[in-house]
Amino acid sequence: MFLAIDIGNTHTVLGVYQNSKLLSELRITSSHGQTKGEIASRVEQFLRRATIESKRIRMVGISSVVPKITDTFVSMVRSSFDVDPIVISTALDLGIRIQYDNPASVGADRLCNAVAGFTKYGGPLIIIDFGTATTYDVVAANGDYLGGVIAPGIETSAADLHRRAAMLPKVELHLPLEVIGTNTVGSMQAGILYGALDAMEGMVDRLQKEMVSRSGLRARVLATGGFSTFMSQHSTIIEAVEPSLVLDGVRLICERQKRAMKKG
Repeated sequence: MFLAIDIGNTHTVLGVYQNSKLLSELRITSSHGQTKGEIASRVEQFLRRATIESKRIRMVGISSVVPKITDTFVSMVRSSFDVDPIVISTALDLGIRIQYDNPASVGADRLCNAVAGFTKYGGPLIIIDFGTATTYDVVAANGDYLGGVIAPGIETSAADLHRRAAMLPKVELHLPLEVIGTNTVGSMQAGILYGALDAMEGMVDRLQKEMVSRSGLRARVLATGGFSTFMSQHSTIIEAVEPSLVLDGVRLICERQKRAMKKG
C-alpha cells in the first residue's frame, strides 16, 4: 500500500492507496506546533479506523508547501513506517517539462495537479485548485506545464475582509438567493461567493483566449480543492471535479520514481 500526504497551508490531507485505488482519506489542520509524536498518533488512529495495518504501507510520498512542517512529517514517516518518504520537487523526474522561469519555485501541489490531471485527461488543461490560494495551472497538449495564476482563496478573502474591516463580521460561506443583500451578512456572502464565481469565470476566459492564441486549442477545465464541488455546482465552465488530484499526483510521481529505481 502507498501513503500520500498533501501538506497545505490550512489543511494536511493523507490518503492510503492500494494500487491506484484511494481506500481512505484523513484531513487534519496544518499546525506548526504539532510534534512528530502527535502526528504519529493521529495517523495511527486513522489507519486503525480504516483497518489498515501500518506494516502494509511500503511507500510514502509527500507534497508540501509548508517547509517547516515537512521535516516533522518526514521524521514521523521514518519512525512509524521505517521508510524514507519521497518529497515531491522539481529535482524528481516528473514526466513533464516545466516552462517556468524558475521551475523550483512551482509549488509541489501544483506539480502534482498537473501530473495527475494530464495523466487522466490529457491536455490542454486548466486546473483550478480552490485552497488557501486559488491557483490556476495550465498544461499544454503535450503535457508541458506552462505556468498559471495565483489568487487569494475564497476563505482567505473572507477572513481578511473580517480582519481588516472593524464593522464586518465573520460569516458562514453560503450562497444567498439574491445578489442584492439586504443585510450585512447577506451582502458579504454575495460579494465573496458571487465575486469568486465571476472572478473564476473571468480568469478562465482570459486563460482560454491566451491558449487559443498560442495553440489554437481550448483547454478542458478541472477543479480540485475544498470549494471545487461548490464552484462546479454554480458554474458551467468546470468540466470535471477531482477532489483528490494532489494525492493522485503524489502517487503517480512516486510510482514513476519506483520504476526508475528498478531500472537503475
